[in-house]
Amino acid sequence: METIAKLFGSLLALVYHCFDRIVILGHLPLLTRPENIVHFFRDVNQIKTISKEILRQRTNDYHRWVEAFAKKRKIPMEWAQKGVRKEDYVRPYLRRMQRRQQFGVYFILKSMELGPSFRSAVPRFPVEDPHYRILARQRSRYTHYYFYIRDEVLGPIALCVGSFLPFSITYYLNGHSFIQHQLERTGVAFRKDDNAFLWAADPQALQAAADRLSPRIIRRQLDHWTWVVGGRNSPPKTAPPSTSVGTTPCNKWSTVATWSSDGTSPSINSSSAPATWDCSASRPTSSRKCSAFASTRECVANSLRCWKRWNTAITCCAPAGKTPCCACTRNFPPSCARCSATT
Repeated sequence: METIAKLFGSLLALVYHCFDRIVILGHLPLLTRPENIVHFFRDVNQIKTISKEILRQRTNDYHRWVEAFAKKRKIPMEWAQKGVRKEDYVRPYLRRMQRRQQFGVYFILKSMELGPSFRSAVPRFPVEDPHYRILARQRSRYTHYYFYIRDEVLGPIALCVGSFLPFSITYYLNGHSFIQHQLERTGVAFRKDDNAFLWAADPQALQAAADRLSPRIIRRQLDHWTWVVGGRNSPPKTAPPSTSVGTTPCNKWSTVATWSSDGTSPSINSSSAPATWDCSASRPTSSRKCSAFASTRECVANSLRCWKRWNTAITCCAPAGKTPCCACTRNFPPSCARCSATT
């Protein structure tokens, strides 16, 4: 940029620095692993068998909610057309919102895309627990909803919400839209062509508006719209809480789940008031209970050691100082006599 300004300085109307297009990936860290899904359904929702039908029910509930949301607010909702840019297709509806000086969701597009999900399978070998299922992460094609929003602070933004657990969200925003809104509020004249400012009556005011965009502003606005259109496990009963701790905007759920300070077991605080998953929480390095994950059987503290496969919700226990066999690390209950004798 400095070289361009040096070579073509006499031809430049103004120089400014700002963020252009911004893409933010939002997810729930404590709902991205199979063992966390098992804990969420069994311990929080009291659902013993995590079958394909149970997982599908969450998706169907969100489909119905989106349809009711669009119908109640008279928001057009269509399937995205192949070969047509989504932004170009919804631009007439955005201009109508701008003429009416309105803010909020103005269009919803549906698209079949690849995204993270979970699959549930019945064990190939008989197990003692009839509710036991093997959960594994996968990427599959399912419906994604693009919510096009005119925000009072950020300007036009879009939220892409996956309709399958863990309901990941992708946020799309533009720094030029934020600057434009700031200049309009302060009454500074400017000329803008698509995604670039060609002229401004006060270049210093233009740069000041660009510098005003901060992570705090982005998080506050995105958290609000996540609360409005993001996937949820229960209908909201109170006003949205304050911004959650962490580096990524999160969905709002009806249960707070964080790992205890000693990293031994998850502490759950269930309440009717919606809250957020703590983004700063990380998975434990060890566990004294197998019941928090795939098995309903508890391991005695200080006498048993738990081995967990983090990419599948399978837990195997063996005495401290001994390593379970390969077959027992893949199956529960342990299949060999040496391992099964200790459980």
